[in-house]
Amino acid sequence: MTVAEATPRFDENDTSFLGHPKGLGYLAFTEAWERFSFYGMQALLVLYMTKSLLLPGEVEQVAGIEQLRALYGGIDGQPFASAIFGTYAASVYLTPILGGWLADRFLGKRRTVLLGAITMAVGHFLMAFNATFLLALLCLILGSGMFKGNIASQVGSLYNAEDLRRADAFQIFYLAINAGVIASPLIVGTLGETMGWHWGFGAAGVGMLIGLVIYLAGQKYLPREHFDVAEKTAKEPKEPMTRKDWMATAALILLIPVLAIAIVPNNQIFNAYLVWGDADFALYWGDEKLPTTWLITLDAVVSVSFLAIVAGFYRWWKTRWTEPDELTKIIIGSLFSIGGMACLYLAAATTPEGEKIGLFWPVMFHIVNSIGFAHMLPVSLALFARLAPSQINATVIGLYYLAFFAGNSLVGWVGGWFETMPVTQFWLIHMGFAAAAGVVFVLFKLLLAKRLMGSDEPEDTALA
Repeated sequence: MTVAEATPRFDENDTSFLGHPKGLGYLAFTEAWERFSFYGMQALLVLYMTKSLLLPGEVEQVAGIEQLRALYGGIDGQPFASAIFGTYAASVYLTPILGGWLADRFLGKRRTVLLGAITMAVGHFLMAFNATFLLALLCLILGSGMFKGNIASQVGSLYNAEDLRRADAFQIFYLAINAGVIASPLIVGTLGETMGWHWGFGAAGVGMLIGLVIYLAGQKYLPREHFDVAEKTAKEPKEPMTRKDWMATAALILLIPVLAIAIVPNNQIFNAYLVWGDADFALYWGDEKLPTTWLITLDAVVSVSFLAIVAGFYRWWKTRWTEPDELTKIIIGSLFSIGGMACLYLAAATTPEGEKIGLFWPVMFHIVNSIGFAHMLPVSLALFARLAPSQINATVIGLYYLAFFAGNSLVGWVGGWFETMPVTQFWLIHMGFAAAAGVVFVLFKLLLAKRLMGSDEPEDTALA
């Protein structure tokens, strides 16, 4: 008996998890723990490199580090840490293309997600040793590539094409992501900064194992086609791509480089922003310095709050007026992103030299930037999930992460300028990224969107 035969088809009318199929609950909690491990490790990464790993006496223990340094032109210190971070963060979003291809052609989504989760868990535990630092990053890059696009694609596959619950499903999925992000700095970050870096990385590994167990427990609630790709290919050959399918794919590909530029301001939070906050923010409770990684928890708390607030706002709005389409919401998000960078500029410009920066402007940054996030990233993912042809669904969602590959490459490159230019100029450059992306989104909407995307009514997009 095959796995597919042993596993019942999921119930398309199931509403047992918050009005959604039970499988969504397992996928959401799996993703929450995966994000817990991913963001916990990422919150520590740049601080770990600048304050420990890349210092004399430590860096010599890292296998292959000098060869990597040579590739970056012999840079050192914070620019080297920024370059490593950028390469890692970019590669994490490139490998979902490989993961989608493996799932679509060979392994199926279930097996690919399982292999990715195991590989990531190995990577987290390898972070506990200086010598295996680069090998650990490689495991995390490959594992995340197999995991990311395929678990997001499974969320959409829980619903029929006409099921309007899909948008709300992505909202719940993103709320799970943010729950993981909120918890990870409080646990992983605190352990890493107070007890030792490797304690934090070990905790991230444990979180990944918990996510793996949850995913295994939920197998019977996922769509049958995710279990036996060979059977599906033999008995249910995929229909050829239509002209509409190709047009939709073209529209999504055109959006990728613009999204890459748009996400640079937000993603600098994990790089130069943390280095700046660690050195210059007044992160004190009485005389005790708070862990710098708690800034990531602050960002996550604000983000998840505004994801819900913005979603509720547009549901209220559409009862009275026409709801903006996806691109309009993304344009609005670009405006708020500009405002967020303005807050960081003001934080640097209004603080006398030599004094610690108060938390008013940084908190305002997190608020304004989070409103922009709620209008941009979840909306764009829901847009890709809606327009991606079923024949290449996982692959196209993998292509979505090319924007993060290019954007995080820029984050690493631009983050290396932090030590060599005034802080005010550094954040003005990021304001320019947000503004440039917003202008292109406007041009895309005015000149190309109707022709490439058709006249379909916009779906009630996730978290929009």
